[in-house]
Amino acid sequence: MSNVLILGANGGIARTAIDLFLEETDAQLTLYLRNSHRLHNMESTRVRVVEGDVMDSENLKKAMTGQDVVYANLAGDLEKMAKNIVLAMNATGVKRIIFISSMGIYDEVSGEKYGSILNPFRKSAQVIESSDLNYTIIRPAWFTNVNEIDYETTVKGEPFKGSSVSRKSVADLIVKLATNPEWGARNSLGVNKPE
Repeated sequence: MSNVLILGANGGIARTAIDLFLEETDAQLTLYLRNSHRLHNMESTRVRVVEGDVMDSENLKKAMTGQDVVYANLAGDLEKMAKNIVLAMNATGVKRIIFISSMGIYDEVSGEKYGSILNPFRKSAQVIESSDLNYTIIRPAWFTNVNEIDYETTVKGEPFKGSSVSRKSVADLIVKLATNPEWGARNSLGVNKPE
C-alpha cells in the first residue's frame, strides 16, 4: 500500500484521479488544497484532507512526511511552487513526483509555437528536471470531459501527437505512474488520444 499526496486536490484531473485511486488501488490519499470545503463526499477511511498552500513550506513538509508519491496538479506561480515542492521533498526524503505541465513546453507540437504563454510551465518543468527526484512530468493535450480511457504517450524529444485527451485518461496515467514508480521515471510524457 502506498501513500499519495495530491497537491491541488480540487482540480478537474485531480478529482478524477482521486476516484480512480479509490476504485483501483489500496493507496492512502492525502488531499492538499487551499480551501478544503471545496471537496465533497470524501468520506473514505483512506482519505485525509489537509488545508494548506504549497508556498507554506512548514505545512507542506508536514503533509509530505511519510508519503511515497507526490502528485502536483497546480495553477499559479508554477516555478516558485515547483522550487518549494522540491525543497520539501528533499527535506522529507520523498523521491517520487508526478507533475502536471502542458504540451508545447519543448516546442514539440508540430506547427505550433506557444511562446511566452508557456513560460511558467517551462520554468517549473526545468526546476523538476534539474532535481535529483524520481520525476515524471505529464504534458497533456487539450482536455475533454469524455468518459473514456483512451490515450497514448510520447517522451521528451519526440513530436507531440494528437490534439485532445480526456481528463479520465490523464487520471488513469497518473494512477499507473503512482503505482509503478519506475515507469516514466525521470521522463516527461506527452499524453493524447490516438487519432
